[in-house]
Amino acid sequence: MAAPDPSVVRVGGPWRHLDVHANGIRFHVVEAEREAGADDQSRPLTDRPLVILLHGFGSFWWSWRHQLRGLSGARVVAVDLRGYGGSDKPPRGYDGWTLAGDTAGLVRALGHNTATLVGHADGGLVCWATAVLHPRVVHAIAVVSSPHPAALRASTVRRRDQGRALLPSMLRYQLPMWPERALTRHDAAELERIVRARSSAPWQATDDFAETMPLLRRAIQIPSAAHSALEYQRWAVRSQLRSEGRRFMRSMKRPIAVPVLHLRGDSDPYVLADPVYRTQNYAPHGRYVSVDGAGHFAHEEAPGAVNAQLDRFLRQVYG
Repeated sequence: MAAPDPSVVRVGGPWRHLDVHANGIRFHVVEAEREAGADDQSRPLTDRPLVILLHGFGSFWWSWRHQLRGLSGARVVAVDLRGYGGSDKPPRGYDGWTLAGDTAGLVRALGHNTATLVGHADGGLVCWATAVLHPRVVHAIAVVSSPHPAALRASTVRRRDQGRALLPSMLRYQLPMWPERALTRHDAAELERIVRARSSAPWQATDDFAETMPLLRRAIQIPSAAHSALEYQRWAVRSQLRSEGRRFMRSMKRPIAVPVLHLRGDSDPYVLADPVYRTQNYAPHGRYVSVDGAGHFAHEEAPGAVNAQLDRFLRQVYG
């Protein structure tokens, strides 16, 4: 079977697909369409606050379909991160420094000076890094199952339960070539196994899940997408043994000066409660919310509850 073309991620809906150049590469960006008759139809796009949605491991912009349709009062865009979906897939640049530069560049390329960043898992790491390394472009951050990286590291090292949840897969991913094959063989069945293991049974029984999994499985088989996805995980581990990783973690320990919202499904078996609790050391004035019945993908499993929290947060940060 031929590998899928990147065009498979250009799924139709109440949004438009854009190609935006930032930080030296091209990003596939999906922007929510404004509702007909909305009060702000005559306002330029750049007059509305910008919200950028950043997906997690093994996914693409589709992860945020419910937020693209469900958030109001802002210019909402979802991005295929570097290496994913319809975005460019360079051989390097999957470190925290470069990923933060990608997001800062996207804010400016979209014609804005600042944005609120919303991220899940790996996308949440990008939110934290951008807020610290490029504070002038970040108005606020909201993250889903993505504790502060220093908090997650501490919890993984010091607590057996979080270590057991996180380390086996991350260590397997350090091997060359084999993880790419494992992730994509049998029509990417391994990716579906991962999503099922980390999500709630009620969501898995829905039409939404049935529609989503074939899209994810095709998208991860786009040439170089699996390799790029795994490079995020490889850098997260290998950097801990290198000076660049120690320097990055020292930088991340600066206080977070922007408003923070953290959402975690109370049934998440992958990111446990302890690293979220430890995150309060770095964002003591943040808001920490548990989403009832959701697993690791709360924004997809319980979109109504998550959108209500995000709308409330956006109203607070933008007055």
